Amino acid sequence: MRFTQLIWCLLLLLRFGFLAEAILEPVDFLALQAIRKSLHDLPGSKFFESWDFTSDPCGFTGVYCDGDKVISLNLGDPRAGSPGLSGRIDPAIGKLSALTELSIVPGRIMGALPATISQLKDLRFLAISRNFISGEIPASLGEVRGLRTLDLSYNQLTGTISPSIGSLPELSNLILCHNHLTGSIPPFLSQTLTRIDLKRNSLTGSISPASLPPSLQYLSLAWNQLTGPVDRVLLRLNQLNYLDLSLNRLTGTIPGRIFAFPITNLQLQRNFFYGLIQPANQVTIPTVDLSYNRFSGEISPLLSSVENLYLNSNRFTGEVPASFVERLLSASIQTLYLQHNFLTGIQISPAAEIPVSSSLCLQYNCMVPPLQTPCPLNAGPQKTRPTTQCNEWRG
Repeated sequence: MRFTQLIWCLLLLLRFGFLAEAILEPVDFLALQAIRKSLHDLPGSKFFESWDFTSDPCGFTGVYCDGDKVISLNLGDPRAGSPGLSGRIDPAIGKLSALTELSIVPGRIMGALPATISQLKDLRFLAISRNFISGEIPASLGEVRGLRTLDLSYNQLTGTISPSIGSLPELSNLILCHNHLTGSIPPFLSQTLTRIDLKRNSLTGSISPASLPPSLQYLSLAWNQLTGPVDRVLLRLNQLNYLDLSLNRLTGTIPGRIFAFPITNLQLQRNFFYGLIQPANQVTIPTVDLSYNRFSGEISPLLSSVENLYLNSNRFTGEVPASFVERLLSASIQTLYLQHNFLTGIQISPAAEIPVSSSLCLQYNCMVPPLQTPCPLNAGPQKTRPTTQCNEWRG
C-alpha cells in the first residue's frame, strides 16, 4: 500500500512539474521552425540569434506564449533604425491557432501575404508595414472576425480592397497607404472604426455617404483618383479630427456646416471641387489645406480662425475677409496661402508689418498684392493674373 501511494505521489509531482514548465505544442513548434527557415536577418540584424530550437521557443525574441500555445509573434528588431528581415512569410504561420497578434518590422520581406492567415480566428492585430509584400490582400481576411487593426502600409500590394475587409465587425484601424491598390472604396460596417488611411494608392470611383461610419476620427484618402461629391459624406463624419482628401478628382460643393464640428487637420488639396465654402457656426481647426482644387466663390470669414490655412490654387473670388487681416497681424494665423486664385482685393495697409512667425502669399490673383511677402517657389514669379483671365472668369 505504501509503495502504491509513493508511485502516485511521484506521478503527481511529474505531472505538475511539466505543467509548471509547459512544453510548446508540436504544431506550434513546427510552425515556428518553418517561419524561421523562410526568414533571415538583414546584415547588422541579430533578431534570430536567440532562436535555438534546442531550447524552449517561448523564450525566443518576439515569441510570447500562453501555456503551450504561441499567442503573439513580433518579428524583427523594433528599435528605430535597426535592420529588419528578408525572405518570405511561410504559410505555416496559419498553424499558430491561438495567435492574437502578428507584427513584422520594416525590412525586405517579399512575396504574397499567405492566405492561411485567415485561419487565425483569434487574431486581433496584424501589422506588416514597410516591406515589399506584393499581390492582393486575401479576401479571406474577412473571416478573421475579431480583427481590430490591419496595417499593410508601405508595401507593393495590388488589386482591390475586398468588401469582406469592410465587413469586419470589430475593425478599428485600417492602414493601407502607400501601395498600388485599385478599385473603389468598399462600405465599412464597423461602428468602432476610428482610423482609415488609404492615401497614395490608385483608388477610383466616388465615395458613398454610407460607406464610412460616423465613428471615424482620422480619414486620409489623398493621392488617389477618387471622383464625385463629398458633401453628404462629410456631413456624417462629425467626430473627425483629421481629414485629408488631397490630390483627387472630387467634385461638388462643400457646405459650410461641415466645419461646425472640430477638425484638427483638414486637407483637400489638388482636387477638382466646385462651389463655395459657406459660413457655419463654429470652426476649431489648426490646419486646413484646400489647395490645388477648383473651389470657387468667396472665402468664408469663418476660416479666419484657422492657424495654418492653404487655399492656394483654386478659383476663389471676391475680397479677402477683414477677419483674416486682423488675425494675421495679431499672429493668430501662422500660414495664409491665397496665391493662384481670382481674388480681387485685401484690406491691409502697405505699411503693415507681418509678424515674423506668420507667412502670407497673395500673388497671381486679380489684384496687385499690397505687400511684397515671401512665397513658396511653386507660386511662380508673376505677381498678378493676366487681365484676360480675370475677365474671362468673371464671365
